[in-house]
Amino acid sequence: MFFAPDNKQLATFEQMEARFSKNDNVSIIIVPQSANVYTPESLAIIQEVTEAAWQIPFSTRVDSLTNFQHTEAEQDDLLVRPLVDEFQEHEISVQQAKQIEQIALNEPSLINRIVAPDGSASMVNVTVHLPDDLQKTANIIQVAEFARGLKSKIEKKYSDHKVYLSGIVMLNNSLFEEALKDIFTLVPVMFLLIMVLLVILLRSLWLTLATVTVITFAVFSTMGFAGWIAIQLTIATISVPTVVMTLAVADSVHVIVSTQYFLAQGKDKTSAILAALKSNLSPIFITSATTAVGFLTFNFSDVPPLVDLGNLVALGVMLAFIFSVTVLPSLLYFIPIDSAKSSQVRQQNLWMQKYAQWVIKHYRHLLPVTSIGILALSGLIFLNRINDVPTDYFDKNIKFRQAADFSDEHLTGMTMLGVALDTGTGGGINSPNFLAKVEQFAIWIRKQHDVDHVETLSDTYKRLNKNMHGDLDEYYRLPESQPLAAQFLLLYEMSLPYGLDLNNQLNIDKSSIRLTIAMDNLGSSRILELESMIHQWFKTNAPEVEVTTSSPSLMFAHIGQANMQSMLVGSVLALVLISVLLIFALKSIRYGCISLIPNLVPAAIGFGIWGLFHGQINLGLSVVTSLCLGIVVDDTVHFLKKYKLARDQGNNAQQAVEFAFASVGRALWITTLVLASGFFVLAQSDFALNGDMGLLTALIIVIALVVDFIFLPAFLLLFDKKHAASEVSDYATNK
Repeated sequence: MFFAPDNKQLATFEQMEARFSKNDNVSIIIVPQSANVYTPESLAIIQEVTEAAWQIPFSTRVDSLTNFQHTEAEQDDLLVRPLVDEFQEHEISVQQAKQIEQIALNEPSLINRIVAPDGSASMVNVTVHLPDDLQKTANIIQVAEFARGLKSKIEKKYSDHKVYLSGIVMLNNSLFEEALKDIFTLVPVMFLLIMVLLVILLRSLWLTLATVTVITFAVFSTMGFAGWIAIQLTIATISVPTVVMTLAVADSVHVIVSTQYFLAQGKDKTSAILAALKSNLSPIFITSATTAVGFLTFNFSDVPPLVDLGNLVALGVMLAFIFSVTVLPSLLYFIPIDSAKSSQVRQQNLWMQKYAQWVIKHYRHLLPVTSIGILALSGLIFLNRINDVPTDYFDKNIKFRQAADFSDEHLTGMTMLGVALDTGTGGGINSPNFLAKVEQFAIWIRKQHDVDHVETLSDTYKRLNKNMHGDLDEYYRLPESQPLAAQFLLLYEMSLPYGLDLNNQLNIDKSSIRLTIAMDNLGSSRILELESMIHQWFKTNAPEVEVTTSSPSLMFAHIGQANMQSMLVGSVLALVLISVLLIFALKSIRYGCISLIPNLVPAAIGFGIWGLFHGQINLGLSVVTSLCLGIVVDDTVHFLKKYKLARDQGNNAQQAVEFAFASVGRALWITTLVLASGFFVLAQSDFALNGDMGLLTALIIVIALVVDFIFLPAFLLLFDKKHAASEVSDYATNK
């Protein structure tokens, strides 16, 4: 779902799967307490799991230590049989276990893939072929549930053995489960906390319910529209309600707080509501429009779910604007607003006024200090690097993460890379020259420090050549002639049982083979680096061989890089459009340009701090800038609108700053406190795509308030062109 139909990497991946076979898998890792799988008891358990694994839905192949097809010579015959025959009548003996250990330790197809080098763990790898239909998520869940049932059964039956479940299918299932878990746990808690804070800060249950009504209308309308046009719920689009709720809360708070402000000024309810609408209509529209523009630039993304996210959020924030200036004022007219609390509102506005006076008094010191801080923290943004590590999406207390980490430490990591080598001629893989190049490449790639295992047909050829020469060690090398290699391979293929053929390594006409490279749990940057190194190796050493590289890990590495680049183009375009909107809205080129500073600085500081403490940008953080832009612009526009209004009425800069803080300061800190608290709840997620987004969003929202409460007024006081020197003395005299 993350790839458009015309995506180059998707096309390459599907072509490789069509030429060979699919590699979706469930890895069942068996770990005895004795830390030795080469015992009769552990081998019997591995054999039992191997047989049971064939019952996993959609399974097409099961590879394990016990069913490994071992070859040996018996006079002129080639014997191919599993290390442990599933039909043997007697139990596995100690002697047989030791023989299996000796074979495994000398078999490159097993070590670091099926069995740990120290024998502490062994894997039963189940290949599944999931149908390409709309039920794929349901199929993944079905496979995962069956595997978990098998794990539970084995651990219950054999208490001295532990079982881990890893693999691509378990990764996909965990992505779905963790996203769903947050939707049903943290998101409701986030919503509840926001409502509780609104009750406390607005001092009214009725006003909070009015806000909830606007949120409900906006979210339900947006998701209803998504249903009508058949946009699927994905890990990306499932966050649409959260984002729309954010802007709906901000819009509602501004209208409500302004109404309370005008009531505190002595206006009746109708006049207060009308005045609140008049003063907020333009800023709320600007905020909604700029946010919509920011999210519409997601159409530049190469990731279809992010395109859907951008379009739905753009629709949602505009609906939130419409409901906040139509439904909300109507509700405010009918619900009771306690006039006795107007004195409390006046007191809070007085605090804002006193704070404004403090800023005015110290602005010459505040501006250079905040400027240095902004430059220093923003400069840290270059410490970040785009690097997606899928296993790091999960907290270490999640079972899948524990399984993936264990496998990475003892067997092999989750990162896979398929390398298809095409000779261009039928039967060309049997060419000694071609096989020599394959062997040279396998030796080279195995030397890379983060490569755990390489599955290559050249190892099979060497083993067969040894078998057909009386199992003499000096013949453990590639066949010297093409007819001989072809005969060995044909003889071996004819001896393999159902489900354990070589279709995962060679195509039908034997013109190409696939090597599977298993690596540590790598990030996207290293995967792309290895891909480039592989192509360069063949360009230098075997230019006649056509090379294709593909895997889910590589696909996501490419799309992550492409998405960041396309989002950068979209962000630049959004910045230009937002600048134009702000200039028209504020009716001033100067104020429009000034607004860009507090609009850009919070995200720059936020990502700078992120670079200092974390440093990795994943796919989930690509939406943070656009998500925060709405709140950041909201703070800036409301402050500048009020400031400019006061200036246009003939007030000096100091009086304009006081008026801005008194009229909109309360709404800004309420919005910030409520939304930042809500996103801090989301930051507690064990799922990094949500947790990281929540943490960074909350951080940027708080930074935006600090910038607008300290830097922006100080900047206006110093650089506003209308600020005459005489105003300072006049203001000081009046105070």
